[in-house]
Amino acid sequence: MKYSSDVEAAEAIKVAYEKIRKEIGNVIIGQDEVVKRLLTAIFCQGHCLLVGVPGLAKTLLIQTIASSLDLDFNRIQFTPDLMPSDILGSETLDQNRNFKFIKGPIFANIILADEVNRTPPKTQSALLEAMQEYSVTIAGAKHSLGRPFFVLATQNPIEQEGTYPLPEAQLDRFMFMIQLDYPSYNEEVSIVKNTTSDVRYEVQKVITAEEITDFQHLVRRVPVTDHVIEYAVKLVHKTRPSTSLAVKETNDYLEWGAGPRASQALILAAKCNALLSGKYSPDIEDVKAVALPVLRHRIIRNFKAEAEGISVDDIIGRLL
Repeated sequence: MKYSSDVEAAEAIKVAYEKIRKEIGNVIIGQDEVVKRLLTAIFCQGHCLLVGVPGLAKTLLIQTIASSLDLDFNRIQFTPDLMPSDILGSETLDQNRNFKFIKGPIFANIILADEVNRTPPKTQSALLEAMQEYSVTIAGAKHSLGRPFFVLATQNPIEQEGTYPLPEAQLDRFMFMIQLDYPSYNEEVSIVKNTTSDVRYEVQKVITAEEITDFQHLVRRVPVTDHVIEYAVKLVHKTRPSTSLAVKETNDYLEWGAGPRASQALILAAKCNALLSGKYSPDIEDVKAVALPVLRHRIIRNFKAEAEGISVDDIIGRLL
């Protein structure tokens, strides 16, 4: 590690974050909170699922972040006819009639899984081992993926024809589900001005793979007090119906609650949120700041909640 102390590294991660945010801001107008969450996931060694209607620059945002990091980047466009071997790679015969493994696009540092819900479960599940174990198994042989490794997936929430909802086991592998909203009036005016001119901004590389790995280790070394960990675990327990810590809203509106991965993600994300805010240890406010993107894809509403039009975000808001 090139920093003399963790305090120096904590200053460096904040400076790097500000530089990346500035670079991205030259291409992407607004979406500051979304950028912060994406970078939080990267510094926590997590994966992200971006959900938003078409035209909100989900793909451009991920490509711009990838351009600001000195990492290998591959985009996979998910379609109904995509096969697992199209993602992972396959064994082929070479000129000497020996089997040779040809790597697929998954062998990169940042994977943009574009419209991940457009492909059948067989192909979606090809990502599972890569996301959890950082390796892929082909013909019985295990191949390790390069580190750092992130899957940043996009999903369109309004189009249901020809889509395959991600199974809960796969959703749970994503650290965050980030929802993109429409830009404000002033932001949209700036977007139209910028994108209809002939000027193109070249995004500069800000940090290297080695620095990202250092920052990932730094985040895990951030100290957390017991009462913050207990608050995060209690919040996750509150989402589980018919348990000792379940509240009225949970029993009324939820079918299933979040699992232990949610507690882990809350603490890791809170640590990183504290560092990016210039603090050396997270407090309860940091846990609250990351609760929505951590929990919203891990809890399942029941029929009553759907019938009454109560969203997952509403329920999490009440639990907080």
